[in-house]
Amino acid sequence: MYAKFGEVAEAAQLLETQLGNMLFLHGVKEEDLIANQRPERAAALLREINRKTLGALLSSPGLATLTAAGLEDLFAEALKERNRLNHGFYREHNLRRNSADGCTKMLYDLERIHDVLLKAYEAAMLLSGTDILKLASGQAPAGHLPI
Repeated sequence: MYAKFGEVAEAAQLLETQLGNMLFLHGVKEEDLIANQRPERAAALLREINRKTLGALLSSPGLATLTAAGLEDLFAEALKERNRLNHGFYREHNLRRNSADGCTKMLYDLERIHDVLLKAYEAAMLLSGTDILKLASGQAPAGHLPI
C-alpha cells in the first residue's frame, strides 16, 4: 500500500511539473525570452512558477489552454484528489491499514486517485504536443537527466 501511495504521489508531481513547464513556456513566449535572452528573467520566472501549488498553477492566466480545451472539470477533479491524497488520505482511512480488508480498500482508493491524476497528466502532455501513451509503448529511458 505504501508503494502505491508513492506511485500516486509521483503522478501528482508529474502533473504539477508538466503544468509548470507549460506555464514557463507561456512566460518565455510572452516575454520573448528566446529572441531577447535574459537569463536572469528566465530564472526569476522559473522561481515564481516553482513556488506555486497545483491549485495556483491551475488558476494561472498562462494556462488558459486548459479552459480552452474544455478540461476544467478534469483538472478540478485532479486537484481535489491530489489534495485529498496529500492532506487527508491516511486520516480518512485511519485504522484500515491494520487489516487486510482495510488495506484492500485503501489500495482501491489509491488506484482511483491514480487514474484521475494520470488522466489529467496525459491531457496536459497532449496539450503540449506529447502523446505519452504512444511513448509508453516503446523502451522507456533510464538513468538521470540533469535539469
